Amino acid sequence: MSEAERKREGGRGHDELRPTSIEIEVSKWAEGSALVTTGDTRVLVTASVETRVPGFLAGSGRGWLTAEYSMLPRATSTRSAREVVQGRPSGRTSEIQRLIGRGLRAGVDLAALGERTLTIDCDVLQADAGTRTASVTGGWVAAVLALSKLYLAGDLAAWPVVAQVAAVSAGVVGGSVLVDLDFAEDQNAEVDVNVVATVDGRLIEVQGTGERRAFERAELDRVLDLALAGVAELGRAQRGALAERLAAVEERRARGRRAPSPPRPERGLWGPPGGKA
Repeated sequence: MSEAERKREGGRGHDELRPTSIEIEVSKWAEGSALVTTGDTRVLVTASVETRVPGFLAGSGRGWLTAEYSMLPRATSTRSAREVVQGRPSGRTSEIQRLIGRGLRAGVDLAALGERTLTIDCDVLQADAGTRTASVTGGWVAAVLALSKLYLAGDLAAWPVVAQVAAVSAGVVGGSVLVDLDFAEDQNAEVDVNVVATVDGRLIEVQGTGERRAFERAELDRVLDLALAGVAELGRAQRGALAERLAAVEERRARGRRAPSPPRPERGLWGPPGGKA
């Protein structure tokens, strides 16, 4: 069966994402928050702003963005112990946290942030594969919400978001190149790749593994093509969720870009002698 003919769970084609939705401002206290649903995967992402930075940035005038990731005990079919009980995050969790942080830092001008730390917390409520990529996609939305609050309040002199970032998985399953793998596909993948990119097609990070066999360069090219198309589609979902907030940001940016009016002649300000216009 060709890729074009292949139908997957839910009837989607090889190049179709799972149904995706992004709900914003789902947390009362966080500066930014989003609930990302892609298929049966659901991730709650919050963004918090603190007026401090790690020691290596103290006095630099630059900010920082970092991420934490966690999976609830019953996010999967069997209960997993909370990592706090073990005293430290697992190697998998640490690797995912670094991926999310690196990906989202590529979208933010840390110098424009000033000495502030933006922490992105990603909590997996339900897992059906793609939790790290959903965390990146939702993390960008939560970060924009938090940063827009600072910018619209006048706490940031310049808009610090320099790129729109999203992420998706892709791979080879049964000889077919597929995008946005669900759990069953992920478990049977011959090749598994996670792609973090800007929505205009620039790669930030590619994690690719031959799970069951080595793979050809041509296969990787096809995987990347599908992944970048998926990232562009996720970008449209992000912009849809943020439309009102982004419009407010753009309005303020436009006001800041307007050239100041030239000074009016004094005679024009006060009118002709005698007080008659």
